[in-house]
Amino acid sequence: MRKLVIILLIAHYSLLTCFAQETHVSTTEQQLENLTDADQSETEDDNQLLQLEQFRTHPVNLNQADENDLKELRILTGLQIANFISYRKLFGNFITLYELQAIPSWDINTIKKLLPYITISKAVSIDEEFKKRLRGGDHTLVLRYSQVLEKSDGFNKSTSGTKYLGSPQKIFFRYRYQYKNLLQYGLVGDKDAGEQLFRGAQNKGFDFYSFHLFAKKIGIIQSLALGDFTVNMGQGLIQWQSLAFRKSVDILGGKRQSTVLRPYNSAGEFNFHRGAGITIQKGKWEATTFFSIRKLSANFVADTVSHEEFISSFLNSGYHRTESEIEDRNKLRQFAFGGNIKYKNENWHIGFNAIHFNFSSSVQKRQEPYNLYAVNGKSWSNFSIDYSYTYRNLHLFGEAATDKNFHKAVINGLLLSVDPRVDISILHRSISKEFQSINGNAFTENTYPTNENGLFAGISIRPADAWRFDAYMDIYKFPWLKYLVDAPSHGKDFLAQLTYTPNKQIEVYSRFRNETKQSNQPDNNTVTNYLVSIPKQDWRTQISYRISTTLNLRSRVELLWYDRKGKNIESGFLSFFDFIYKPLMKPYSGNLRLQYFETDDYNSRIYAYENDVLYYFSIPAFFDKGFRYYVNLNYDLSKKISIWLKWSQTIFKDKTSIGSGLDEIPGSSRSEIRIMGRVEF
Repeated sequence: MRKLVIILLIAHYSLLTCFAQETHVSTTEQQLENLTDADQSETEDDNQLLQLEQFRTHPVNLNQADENDLKELRILTGLQIANFISYRKLFGNFITLYELQAIPSWDINTIKKLLPYITISKAVSIDEEFKKRLRGGDHTLVLRYSQVLEKSDGFNKSTSGTKYLGSPQKIFFRYRYQYKNLLQYGLVGDKDAGEQLFRGAQNKGFDFYSFHLFAKKIGIIQSLALGDFTVNMGQGLIQWQSLAFRKSVDILGGKRQSTVLRPYNSAGEFNFHRGAGITIQKGKWEATTFFSIRKLSANFVADTVSHEEFISSFLNSGYHRTESEIEDRNKLRQFAFGGNIKYKNENWHIGFNAIHFNFSSSVQKRQEPYNLYAVNGKSWSNFSIDYSYTYRNLHLFGEAATDKNFHKAVINGLLLSVDPRVDISILHRSISKEFQSINGNAFTENTYPTNENGLFAGISIRPADAWRFDAYMDIYKFPWLKYLVDAPSHGKDFLAQLTYTPNKQIEVYSRFRNETKQSNQPDNNTVTNYLVSIPKQDWRTQISYRISTTLNLRSRVELLWYDRKGKNIESGFLSFFDFIYKPLMKPYSGNLRLQYFETDDYNSRIYAYENDVLYYFSIPAFFDKGFRYYVNLNYDLSKKISIWLKWSQTIFKDKTSIGSGLDEIPGSSRSEIRIMGRVEF
């Protein structure tokens, strides 16, 4: 029967010819745009880019991969992973990649995304792999330099006032040794623009250093972390530090999936632990424990009554450029410890999670109504239970959590493949207004999991080979006040996207999103603030066209309407055209973007993902009126040495200055250069 299935699959070879191409539309790019829009800041976590690049050169062997290996790809859903494990257990090792079509809930688009990162070969014993770990891996050194060429007010020493103490260059280096996904160690150094280098407060060189050593599959030890690492538990209600997305066109991507421990080697200076952690597995039981001691930057306020200092806010930007920023640098000591115990059966698991924090000073947020239930005191704890269960084409998952004051939070989700061409996702969250977690990052509308009740439902339909329709709705309430929202509020969010891929050369998608939230009425002159519902609609159409094996063209048009029929009416428009040139078997490649944008103000800003140097991405917010262009070039000097260059410039119309405060630039243009080199040895 197995061989018959394989023969039938090979007979459908014409359906699989598109496997050679990569998916034109990057769902990840849309997810990053949505995440940046929600948080209004770009993440510096490039671990996923590093991991995928590693999987390109050392693909995951599907005959040897376990559940955790498949999670590391961050492409498959929980249902797809469970079906893969069951299929392999039933039929044995894979013979050809064409078999992947026979796995329930695995569609063509999923397999296309996976192809660059997977392989099928004979399984290698752990003992044989272990002997190669220390000497069979890759050493990589990366150096990256960036600078805005126009001088901002913070670097203008001819005027008085607060100034940046360092130079305008942003410098980053990373050394890393990695053998597949089994062993890696490395060192990172980062200097932001305005920070000093081998001077003043940074007399030891870079403002930020990070070291990590991470090993996997050493007997019963599944993971061993030393130095800097991230901890991810459950569905993110109490602890999740790795990159995680929220709502997007990937309607099945709502479930948080990761191993508990992951190595950290990015430039971000806040969202990680520093210490040691270990995961041990014996049979169906898995246990993780970790501890961390590190210093954080924080704002301190003096209590004139007790003559003590307390923390009013954590500083997570990583900037230490001025005297006041340097004064707050590393003033707070944080001690954390916790762990996870998990029991895994063939198609279900249940886990218990706990984490505890101690601070060297007491936390006391500003006395504002929206901070009534904020984290406070010198210690904080969270506990939770998470689960998952798979039955045929249905996958349930969730987490129930509490904090040290027994305030509760619950997330439950369902992934359902009702037909080979139809998938459904439902996720409900009920998080009390009192619940707090320091490193929480769940699937919520809020940045942090607190003060929210909501229901998300999405559907993905593939009616024909060339067509795909994705849609979701999300309805939510906030039982308590929020920043700039002085009363309980509610909102709703709807998105629909239609994708058309008639052949290997063309892909078109068009999406419409409508979101309505309540907030204080801007520019209110009355004694008491009052809430208004502000809708925002966004329509985008993008076309990708592969002219030849070396040249791709991509074009996008986007329109945005903010409070279209209200008192705060704004609108925005953005359009760009990309030329992507990548000749086969040549040492050079490049891409060019030409862009125009026009918006009424910041509320109608539009985000657009930009290609950049390797391991780096940028997602600027565009508002006002102007043009932008950038050029990326890559040249491989040899098999071991490569360089990248990006030049970008934004030219605004009818402006005499750009930015504000210390970042204000005189003139109407902003230019940036970025150079990166990579050496493998």
